[in-house]
Amino acid sequence: MEEIYLDNAATTRVSDEVYAELMDKYKNVYGNASTLYGLGRQSKEVMEHAREVIAKSINADPEEIVFTSGGSESDNTAVMQTAFARQSLGKHIITTAIEHEAILRPMQALEKLGFRITYLPVDQYGNISLDDFKAALDDDTILVSIMTGNNEVGSVMPIHEIGEILKDHQAWFHTDAVQAYGLLDIDVQRDHIDLLSTSAHKINGPKMIGFLYRRTGVNFPSLIKGGDQETKRRAGTENVPAIAGFARAVETITSEEKAHRQAKYLKFKKYIADKLTKNGIDFDINGQITEDNLNHVFNIWLKGISTYVMQTNLDLAGIAVSGGSACTAGSIEPSHVLVAMYGKDSPRISESIRISFGRYNTYEDLDKLVAAITQTVKRLKNKNREVKL
Repeated sequence: MEEIYLDNAATTRVSDEVYAELMDKYKNVYGNASTLYGLGRQSKEVMEHAREVIAKSINADPEEIVFTSGGSESDNTAVMQTAFARQSLGKHIITTAIEHEAILRPMQALEKLGFRITYLPVDQYGNISLDDFKAALDDDTILVSIMTGNNEVGSVMPIHEIGEILKDHQAWFHTDAVQAYGLLDIDVQRDHIDLLSTSAHKINGPKMIGFLYRRTGVNFPSLIKGGDQETKRRAGTENVPAIAGFARAVETITSEEKAHRQAKYLKFKKYIADKLTKNGIDFDINGQITEDNLNHVFNIWLKGISTYVMQTNLDLAGIAVSGGSACTAGSIEPSHVLVAMYGKDSPRISESIRISFGRYNTYEDLDKLVAAITQTVKRLKNKNREVKL
């Protein structure tokens, strides 16, 4: 049975271009980049070229890019190390209620250490209020960490406006751009961003590689202790093949390609919604369909059908979707994003699925998805009617 993969917000298939790059570098560029002999210098050159490619993609300087193991390490480093390095200036941090767990869990750890955390609420579309943000900001605030775009419902935060507000404030501005990188044009200079996290595996690159952008002058000790790699900002021998693969993935995503993917995925969402409506499926959208969202994420409430049951039936049909963030997929806890949007007692919490598109999805995939959802819903509804009779 052919698998239809519609969980690209969780991870993506490595592209052919990236795969070729990885195989070449694993075989031919294996020296330690910290050594002085030829093989080491070769690795260093490959790594520094990748750093230039990636820096250019967000309008940063190459020396401001620190390679990490991925988004979680980058997020943890930005939050924890900023808090510890700047606590003499204040102990207040602002974030949102719908951040990824890689932000929320460090925040919870800091609360236990005496830091004061403000979790901005969101509306029914997953958007924060700038008025709420301004009201929360005070002289004790040392860090603002707000994601660029949400991984469960696709809402996009007002990053530029927040950066404008913070440009003359002592607080450093961090954004988790893991879901948005590769879909939105990101400019750290334009948006006054001090720290930014990404991960390669969301853009058809390899797993276990990401970067943390650190604006020049944003200084704190390395989270990982050890050697002096990454100019003493991140200890550990650099994964040169993965870094090269990351850069290759970035090179394939031009500004025009980003716009193309956003437009394509918006059409995908509308197509699914129209088909489900025509098939008489009782559903609603968690969030909204709009050009301004991350359009690869489509979260829908299938009324009266449990998330687990729908996921299981789709899996049996060879279709992969999610019930929320993949990082908490094995948890019995409800989606904190949907709870923040609709309240903990909403039936949406246990009756929603997240569909997320990628580079290789087609309309044929969508037709099979809609057919499988329709078949499952109608079978379960008929079964429920028979039980009542």
